[in-house]
Amino acid sequence: MNWYLLGSIAYVLLTVFVCFRVLYDIRSTTKTFAYLLVVILLPGVGMVIYFAVGANYRKNKLYSKKIVNDNKLLADIRKRIVNESEKTLDTGEQEVKSHKKLARLLLNDNSPLTGDNEVKLLLNGEQKFPELIEALKAAQHHIHIEYYIFEDDNIGNQIKEILIQKAAEGVKVRFIYDDFGSRSIRKQFVRKMVEAGVEAYPFYKIWFIALSNRTNYRDHRKIVVIDASTGFVGGINVSDRYINGDPKQLYWRDTHVMIKGPGVYYLQYLFICDWNFCADQRLPITKELFSYTKNKKGKAIVQIAASGPDSDTPTIMFSLLETIAMAQDELLITSPYFIPGDSVLDALCIAAMSGVKIKLLVPHHSDSALVNAAARSYYREILSAGVEVYLYQKGFVHAKTMVADGQLAIIGTANMDHRSFELNFEVNSMIYDKAIAKQLRDAFYNDIEDAMQINAERWENRTILKQLPEKLCRLLSPLL
Repeated sequence: MNWYLLGSIAYVLLTVFVCFRVLYDIRSTTKTFAYLLVVILLPGVGMVIYFAVGANYRKNKLYSKKIVNDNKLLADIRKRIVNESEKTLDTGEQEVKSHKKLARLLLNDNSPLTGDNEVKLLLNGEQKFPELIEALKAAQHHIHIEYYIFEDDNIGNQIKEILIQKAAEGVKVRFIYDDFGSRSIRKQFVRKMVEAGVEAYPFYKIWFIALSNRTNYRDHRKIVVIDASTGFVGGINVSDRYINGDPKQLYWRDTHVMIKGPGVYYLQYLFICDWNFCADQRLPITKELFSYTKNKKGKAIVQIAASGPDSDTPTIMFSLLETIAMAQDELLITSPYFIPGDSVLDALCIAAMSGVKIKLLVPHHSDSALVNAAARSYYREILSAGVEVYLYQKGFVHAKTMVADGQLAIIGTANMDHRSFELNFEVNSMIYDKAIAKQLRDAFYNDIEDAMQINAERWENRTILKQLPEKLCRLLSPLL
């Protein structure tokens, strides 16, 4: 028998099958073309790459968002949330009325629009961690903590000891850590916490056999909920690198937010969903998990946008597209990884060409040369449309923020890239409040003092040799 001929026929049939799978699975034309190129031009290897990081598992949802199927209390909470959201939408300040379509978009995704929140902007780890530690020490009933990166270093151990102490005091402490991002704490670190009474589980644990698809869907959220009344969300993980105390170390610029009030409800909901997926138990819905003491200082209106492989739609991407489309005067965007894809790219160009002043702050050098090159390939189009692009030079800017018209502040975990829009579990806070928007706007303008603005004409006239690597990397951008 001609085994070579049989092998060749089998390989061709397998390639055809995988190509049909790509066409069937992926809705984006650009991404489909990119994976077809990989499968065809990289024999064998291309197929492995596709099934490892490209196959669309969204339709086979990783888990259900239904916490309890027939829980009357949960039904009552949802009904109250809808009623309160409609009231806030009708009687809210100008900030929310100007973004009514955005609020309704998220409300359709079951994210409540909540008023009477006290919100505090936290810049870098040196502002976040003191607030977080103080709030953790004050916990009376429960602490829910969820991080992509939680490291076995000084700040990580400091927080670990607080969690152990609170568990000893009778506070219920539940801890979710991403099994990939927090791999340094998998063994002794977590074991010590569990032995002391902290309940801890990895998110989507990585086993060697399942390595290919599980590393592709990660919990990129950073959520803390304390006593159902205080929440933290943003870009700052638990790691010493976010605390800028040593001038010899790389400066990390990041943004987080502390919320006190009903805006914490949806963060709590997300945590419980993730907990019921990770843990070998189901956390029941109780009044203590969805009740708070009204804060007289609270005036801000808050809504939470969240999405992941479990979502029916890419809610975070849709919310950013709506924000860009609704902008009238100014958009200030900070993203460490800017690979926007066609939808967001077109939205930015349309807004800029319609007269909206758009400024984009990105790192001068990313922590990934491939991602950095792919991101730079998009600058030409947005520069031509009138977007101002600034390269941060003081250190590494890791913040994921947006300010729209000085009224809406977006602070969260999602980068402006395919991975955050489609693959990772992400969460953004949408704060309809002029005071917070002004603070974030001031922080942005302070940051661009340490950045270099790209000259559109010089960027357009760069040599072909400089542009070629970026254009090649752009072909792979849907895969990054």
